[in-house]
Amino acid sequence: MNNIIQNQRKERDELLARPYLVRKSNTDTSVLLANPMIKLITGPRRVGKSTFALLMLQGRNFAYLNFDDNLLLSGWNEELVMRTLNEVYPDYEYLLLDEVQNLKDWDVWVSKLYRRGKNLVITGSNAKMLSSEMATVLTGRYLQVEMLPFSLSETMEWKGVVAKDSNDTLHAEATVIADDYLRNGGYPETIDMRSITRSYLSTLFDSIIWKDVAKRHNIRNITDLNNLALYLLSNFCNPLSANDIAKELSMTSVTTTRKFMDYLHEPYLFYYLPRFNNKLKLMKKAATKVYVIDNGFVTSKAFNISENLGRLLENEVFVELLRQGFLVETSLFYYRSRNDREVDFVTRNGAQIHQLIQVCYDMTSPKTEKREVTSLVECAEELKCNNLLIITNNDEREINKDGYNIKVVPFVKFASAY
Repeated sequence: MNNIIQNQRKERDELLARPYLVRKSNTDTSVLLANPMIKLITGPRRVGKSTFALLMLQGRNFAYLNFDDNLLLSGWNEELVMRTLNEVYPDYEYLLLDEVQNLKDWDVWVSKLYRRGKNLVITGSNAKMLSSEMATVLTGRYLQVEMLPFSLSETMEWKGVVAKDSNDTLHAEATVIADDYLRNGGYPETIDMRSITRSYLSTLFDSIIWKDVAKRHNIRNITDLNNLALYLLSNFCNPLSANDIAKELSMTSVTTTRKFMDYLHEPYLFYYLPRFNNKLKLMKKAATKVYVIDNGFVTSKAFNISENLGRLLENEVFVELLRQGFLVETSLFYYRSRNDREVDFVTRNGAQIHQLIQVCYDMTSPKTEKREVTSLVECAEELKCNNLLIITNNDEREINKDGYNIKVVPFVKFASAY
C-alpha cells in the first residue's frame, strides 16, 4: 500500500508541475476551502475536475488518493490506507479523493471521514450516484461545483485571443477559433491538438458507454445500449420520445429504453430538455429534446451525411446555458406554441419566465428571418415574455416586430458575456 500511495504522490506532484489555464468559476476557491463541509467537484470525465481540485489545493498540505487506480481498489484496506496516508503526507490539512465513486460503499467511508473532522475535496463523474448518495448519507454536509468542457471564452484565453479585441488580425483569429470550437468542442486535451480530436473523443465516448454505463449497471445487451447512444448522438437537438426510439431501434421495451436513456445521462453525456408547460403532467408527457455535452462527440461519432451547423450552434448554446447556471427541468426548457411554432430555449428565474432564446446559424435570408422571428414572437405572446434573444453565428442587430424588441447577437458575444 505504501508503494501505491507513494506512486500516486509522484503522479500528483507531476500534475501540479504542468502549466494550466485557471478555469472560470463562480466559486471563490479560498472561501470554498475554508468551509469545513465536503467539497464535491462533479462533471464528465476528462474535463479537468482533478486539475481544478489540484490547483485549488496548490501550495497547501494535502493528501491524495486516485480511485481510477485498480491497484488501490483491489488492495483496499481502510485502516491501512489511512495509516499510510499519515506516513506519506504528515499532518496533511486536506484530503483529495479523485473519482471516489469507483470505491464500493464510498459514501459510508466518506461520511465516517467527515465525522472524524477530515477536510475533504471529492471529484466524481457520475451525476446520479454522486447526487443521490451524497444526498442520502451526507445531506447538508457538502458544497457542489460542476465542471464542464472548456467554454469558448476559456478556449480563446488559452490561445491568447480576446474576442472583443478591435485588432482586425486578432478578430479574424477569434472567428477562426470560434468556428473550430463549434465543430470540435472544448475538451481540454484536444484544444491544442485538433488532429487527435476524433480518435480521442471516439475512444472517450466508447469508454464512457462501457465503463460508466454498461459495467456499472451490469448491462448484458450492450448492442442496444450502444445503438441507442449513437442514435441520440445523431439526433441531437431533436425532440424524441422513448416510445418512438424503442420502435425505431426495435428495442426490447419502452421501459428499457427509458432506463438506458437515464443511464446515458448519469455520466453527463446526454441531457433531455423538457417542453415547458405550466402543468407538470403535460410537460412529462411531451417529447424531450436531446443535447450532448460537447460538439466534439458529434463530429467524432455521429452518423451524419452532412454537417448541420445550425444544430451544432444550438447544442453549444444549450451547454453555455448550463455553464451560466440554468438547470434542466427547473429553469431551462424549450417551448412549442399552440400553432406548433417552437422557441429553442425558455429560461426561468424562480416562477417567472426570464427569457426566450432562438438559435439560428445564418439569418441573412429574409425567409429565414421571418420564420424565426414569427415563432419567437408567437411564443412570447403566449408566455407573456418580452425579453427576447436570437443567437446567430455572426449577425448582430435589433429587430422590432409587433411591439417586441428582439436582440440579435453572435454566439461569440453571448458566450463571452458571462
